[in-house]
Amino acid sequence: MITQEQFDQEVKSIISNAIREDVGDGDHSSLACIPENARGKAKLLVKDKGIIGGVNFAKKVFAYVDKNLKLEVLIEDGTEVTYGDVVMYVEGSSQSILKAERTVLNAMQRMSAIATKTRMFVDLLEGTKTQILDTRKTTPGIRVLEKWAVKIGGGENHRFALYDMIMLKDNHIDFAGGITKAVEMSKQYLKDTGKDLKIMVEARNLIEVEEILQNDGIYRILLDNFDYEDTKKAVKMIGDRCLTESSGNINETTIRHYAECGVNYISSGALTHSVHNMDLSLKAIK
Repeated sequence: MITQEQFDQEVKSIISNAIREDVGDGDHSSLACIPENARGKAKLLVKDKGIIGGVNFAKKVFAYVDKNLKLEVLIEDGTEVTYGDVVMYVEGSSQSILKAERTVLNAMQRMSAIATKTRMFVDLLEGTKTQILDTRKTTPGIRVLEKWAVKIGGGENHRFALYDMIMLKDNHIDFAGGITKAVEMSKQYLKDTGKDLKIMVEARNLIEVEEILQNDGIYRILLDNFDYEDTKKAVKMIGDRCLTESSGNINETTIRHYAECGVNYISSGALTHSVHNMDLSLKAIK
């Protein structure tokens, strides 16, 4: 995963770009009918149920728009919420509150949906040694928010992007001329560049698992689209030589069965690409 410094920079970039996109040369609706010195107060209202996510992001957005806005947070990230709950109050310049409103809501609605789905998967894995991972199947431009939401929901983050891990998938292996060749070339690349990156290799069947195990220095083996029986066999073959991960069409019905096969991780793109936004709104208090 990326460093805290990289994470913070990604968040700053998302906020500045979101406000640029939404506000442009001015919020003319507010400028037209709300005096510059008008002050107001609003509440962030939950109109749904699930796990709230994005509270700390909202703090950053409000501070970016207007450092003089005052927030009173009643419900923190990762908390279960239901219809009618008030997550926070924001008070200060009415124009500033309105300028930040849509960016806050858009992000929190999606982050809450992801946190909620992640928590469901985490609960399904309770009692096993398996952890749920996200993937790179994220919305372009806001990956850091979606991976942040996975953490809020109790999941773990996979690699952030193409630059923080060597992950040899089927196409890499086929283009390189085979598993062993791809691994050897990757090790040489790391030596030549001085980069310190973990190597993960995807296996499509048990024969490929055997070949991967003939190579030293593998951090994790990805068991892609294996059935339960082959997953159990692969886990037994691998033992403690490296970590294991299952992926491929794993859902709420099958996830527990894969965990009981003994894998360390299960990755699911559905955490971020198949969620229904939580219904939230920001309402002025008269």
